[in-house]
Parts: sequence; C-alpha cells; structure tokens
Amino acid sequence: MPKVNIKYLASLLNMAPSTVSRALNDSYEISPATKAKVMALAKELNYQPNPYARSLRANSSKTIGVIIPERINNFFAQVIDGLESVTQEYGFHLLVYNSHEDVEQEKKIISYLLGGRVDAIIMSVSSQTSSSEHLIQVQNQGIPIIFFDRIAQDIPTTKFITNDFESGYLGTKHLIEQGCRKIFFLSLSKEITIGKERLNGYLKAINESGLAFKDSWVLHCTQEENKNAALIEKTLFPIDRPDGIISSVEKLAITTYQVLKKTRLKVPQDVRIVSFSNMSIADLLDPPLSTIAQPADKIGIACGKLLMKKLKIKKQEDIQDEVIIIPSVLHIRKSSLH
Repeated sequence: MPKVNIKYLASLLNMAPSTVSRALNDSYEISPATKAKVMALAKELNYQPNPYARSLRANSSKTIGVIIPERINNFFAQVIDGLESVTQEYGFHLLVYNSHEDVEQEKKIISYLLGGRVDAIIMSVSSQTSSSEHLIQVQNQGIPIIFFDRIAQDIPTTKFITNDFESGYLGTKHLIEQGCRKIFFLSLSKEITIGKERLNGYLKAINESGLAFKDSWVLHCTQEENKNAALIEKTLFPIDRPDGIISSVEKLAITTYQVLKKTRLKVPQDVRIVSFSNMSIADLLDPPLSTIAQPADKIGIACGKLLMKKLKIKKQEDIQDEVIIIPSVLHIRKSSLH
C-alpha cells in the first residue's frame, strides 16, 4: 500500500494537496462538507500527520520550554498544570526541565533550548542564579521569555509573581498575634528575589512588634536536607529556643516537623509554625500546617494566555516589560494557633 500522506489523500479525493492540508487543519477557507470528506478518509486510512514537518512549514515548533528549579515543590507542578490547560487548546506542548537549583545546569538547559527549536521559554530561576548573562542570550535570538515566581529582574519582559513581601509580613504578624516572642525565619537562598521579599516582610513585622530581634533568628539553610535537619535540630534543643517558625519554602517546614518528632516539643503548644507552601496534604499533617499558598494555577494560566497571545494571535506584538502580582492566601490551621 502506498504511503498515506497528504498527497495520497488528495489523489484519492481528487483535490489539491493544499485543500486537503487546510481541511485537516480546520481552516475557515474550507467548507464543512469538504472537511468532512477529508476527515472521513483520513480516519479510514489511519492517517497520522507529521507534526515535525508541519512545524517546519509553519516556522514553528509548537513547543514551549519550561525550566523549574525543582520538581518536589507542589507549587511548580500546579503552575505547569495551569500553563498546560491553556497551551493544549492551541496545539502547543511543553518540554519541562529541572535545573535542580544548579545555575550551571540552568545554563546548559538554556544552551540546549537555543540550539534546538522552541517557540518560547517560561522559567523560574535557580537559587544560585545571580547573573542574567545566559538569559539575555534568549532575547538576543528573538525567543520570547517570561518569568514566574523566581524572576530575573534585569531582563525586560513580563514577570508573574505573588505578594511575597506582604505575605511574609502577614505570616509573621499572625505568629506574633498568637503570642510568639522569638520567631525564627528559615531561609533557603540569599540570591532569589522571593526569598529576599519574604525575609523583608518578616523583618518589618518583627521590627514593628518591638521584639528583641537577633541576626541568629534567620537560619540560612541549603539544598542538603541532612545539613538543614542538623541546623534546625541545633536551634530547637536549647532552653532559649524559638517559640515560632516561619518557613520560606515547604520542604524546610517538613524538615522541621521531622526534627520535632525527635524532641518532646509539641506543635503548636511549644512551637507554632507557618510555611509558604502549596501542599495539598497540609491538612493531613499532624497538626495541620498553616500555609501561605501561592496562586500557582492562576500564575500558570496567566503565563499561558500571555504566550498564546504573542505566538498565535498578535505575533508582532512585543511582550511588555512589567511585573504582574497575583496575591497569595494565608490559610490558618492548627500548627500556628495558640
């Protein structure tokens, strides 16, 4: 049997290959009756279009590169779900890469994507990313790039973030209102913007309260879980331990729960905890964890809509250089209540 392609379908239907192609692509130029004939024969012969060949003709890969710093964080999974809910409608698919919080890995991914074919890049930078030189190359090659959550501030493009400063402030203020007088802040990185904003919000609430703040109240953690556990354990055992903890990322809150199991300390009687987190199981922890939940799905949807407007609707329109803030929500549960 001859190879089933557009030319073969056209010969059987006595149509021009261009007509068959437009019918398969649901073009408005083709009548419903003609589309029905073409689709019926394509189905009968089990015709499978070649998406790569189609993308070459359209000068589009129909592919969006997505770079995230880690997969275990529920926030990033929810952003991807929101993003994909939009891009699938337009026939685009995602290539998702994990930088593992490693800036060198992030650079390799960028280089790979520039060497291949992607129509755009959406990313959240690693905790080690302090320079934007490798990111500037993306725009220099004419590839749209937008950022979410952890952003490169000096790249002129749209950046989707949440109100990290205000959320850090409100989370800390909540602990103060619950009677905490020695509140520690668990920080993951000094480089990323969200960490700085959350810390600054925490510091504002502490300063306004008149608490006797010390630099040692801010614990600078790393990507190594064992070291983080040892650092948190060392903090919790002394008599002058903290009575409140605000965690800048969910994995540090989980580590805190694990460490507390080794002690006689109880949550929230002895230590009250609030964490930035999008964990769906926050209610199932013992006790349920108070969280500052980022609007992950909304951020993903907003990223997708912006890119589809650029790639499918108004191709000549530049992406604006702006920061769009979508607020987070504080969910108060038993872990932080007096």
